[in-house]
Amino acid sequence: MSWGTELWDQFDNLEKHTQWGIDVLEKYIKFVKERTEIELSYAKQLRNLSKKYQPKKNSKEEEEYKYTSCKAFLSTLNEMNDYAGQHEVISENMTSQITVDLARFVQELKQERKSNFHDGRKAQQHMETCWKQLESSKRRFERDCKEADRAQQYFEKMDADINVTKADVEKARQQAQIRHQMAEDSKADYSSSLQKFNQEQHEYYHTHIPSIFQKIQEMEERRIVRIGESMKTYAEVDRQVIPIIGKCLDGIVKAAEAINQKSDSQLVIEAYKSGFEPPGDIEFEDYTQPMKRTVSDNSLSNSRGDGKPELKFGSKSKGKLWPFIKKNKLVSLLTSPHQPPPPPPASASPSAVPNGPQSPKQQKEPLSHRFNEFMISKPKIHCFRSLKRGGATPEDFSNLPPEQRRKKLQQKVDELNKEIQKEMDQRDAITKMKDVYLKNPQMGDPASLDHKLTEVSQNIEKLRLEAQKFEAWLAEVEGRLPARGEQARRQSGMYDGQGAPTANSCAQDRESPDGSYTEERSQENEVKVLATDFDDEFDDEEPLPAIGTCKALYTFEGQNEGTISVIEGEILYVIEEDKGDGWTRIRRNEDEEGYVPTSYVEVYLDKNAKGAKTYI
Repeated sequence: MSWGTELWDQFDNLEKHTQWGIDVLEKYIKFVKERTEIELSYAKQLRNLSKKYQPKKNSKEEEEYKYTSCKAFLSTLNEMNDYAGQHEVISENMTSQITVDLARFVQELKQERKSNFHDGRKAQQHMETCWKQLESSKRRFERDCKEADRAQQYFEKMDADINVTKADVEKARQQAQIRHQMAEDSKADYSSSLQKFNQEQHEYYHTHIPSIFQKIQEMEERRIVRIGESMKTYAEVDRQVIPIIGKCLDGIVKAAEAINQKSDSQLVIEAYKSGFEPPGDIEFEDYTQPMKRTVSDNSLSNSRGDGKPELKFGSKSKGKLWPFIKKNKLVSLLTSPHQPPPPPPASASPSAVPNGPQSPKQQKEPLSHRFNEFMISKPKIHCFRSLKRGGATPEDFSNLPPEQRRKKLQQKVDELNKEIQKEMDQRDAITKMKDVYLKNPQMGDPASLDHKLTEVSQNIEKLRLEAQKFEAWLAEVEGRLPARGEQARRQSGMYDGQGAPTANSCAQDRESPDGSYTEERSQENEVKVLATDFDDEFDDEEPLPAIGTCKALYTFEGQNEGTISVIEGEILYVIEEDKGDGWTRIRRNEDEEGYVPTSYVEVYLDKNAKGAKTYI
């Protein structure tokens, strides 16, 4: 089966067929190229999806991934990232093993096809030339033969005519002979051309065309074999990544099987366990008998026993109601109000605003009564400076329940120990480098490392003191120390200078010696303790410096804790800017300060001397 023998007369059709074959190959290359683009796009979308749901560093989400279900989800995201990588591998392998090779092969086919058909056309042109030569010699032979016949007839006519002279007859005879000779020459030339043409034609159809068509056939068969191999490669590229993709899916299944609902439940307990005991029963208060009852914010505390002004720090009261007690009123006095500020009035008078600030003509509760209520309702808090807007976390985490506080302190101690170990490793490295410099002075000056070594040693000492401070607090929580006394306060004060005693005193006043929060204080003791210590604690506190001034645009009646009343047109000092909650902290004099709505005042900050920053 050969194209040269079977298709000797189908030159044009073979030319069209081979062009179609190259077009098919180019179409397959385009198909594979688009597949690689889809794989890349799919891998990119998978990676973006995995990245989108990854937990953000140093965020609350990162803490949530301690649960086994969240860990399984994180493993799923990581496996999907690896899964996307395999699709990138598919794209890369298809590009390098199929697209690039086939594109090069197509160029070679085009060149080979062009050369083969060029040789075929050249052979065709040569046959056409031989045919034209044969036709020319044939027509010349035919013409000479006809002229020789006419010359012979003319000679015979002249020879038969008795009126024609011998000279004319002889001339006709010579002319006939010349024509006959020319016909013989043309015959010989035509015979030679015919023989040559037949020979060329035989070589053309039996040698040249079969050879050319055989090359074209081999070229076409190579194209067919190559496209089949490319399809196999196409499948193999996919098959190669199937085991890895299977491992990714197995990893997802393994992560899902590792989910432990009991472990997650235990983590919830560890995260939110307070360490408190449930509150006891509420004792019946008999209002039919005249007796002095204990005063508290919610009137739910235990009745006082014998009425002695004695603080009960050691006993665990059954009437402990810490989960239901309101937040300390002092915190609300020192922080901006939690409710949103009222809108500025439409007119100069606040009474024009519906539900706006009340008129100053309304009867207000006596200040002495409100102060007395504040003094007897909550324990004393020493750390005014530590209470910032929104409430800052004390350094000793005394704002947390005992169990949560213990966890936070343990975590802080572990972090400090890691930092200490890191600094010690750095000190050892510097010491070794210094020894090398001492043995080989040409490598460096040993004295140049003394400053760095001293600095690292100081850092280690600071970190150790810090760790000892937190370990002392941790020991208190875990009960390794007997009680919270002045000695513990002095010890923590030695570590932290001025900052730690404040926070520690906060924790001591809000916690009972057994580590639980209590509200059991009698009225007499509360008044006695707070009245005697309140001024002593804050007389030495320096007031916040003024950062500017402000002018009241409207009258505002400060009726909530932490607010202050102002009159329209009044000039006051600004001690704290609006932090985005709509309230500005101002001071009238050394004793009067509080929050007013930012929209009620016009603020002039000292740091902006060229103009005023106005909140309207």
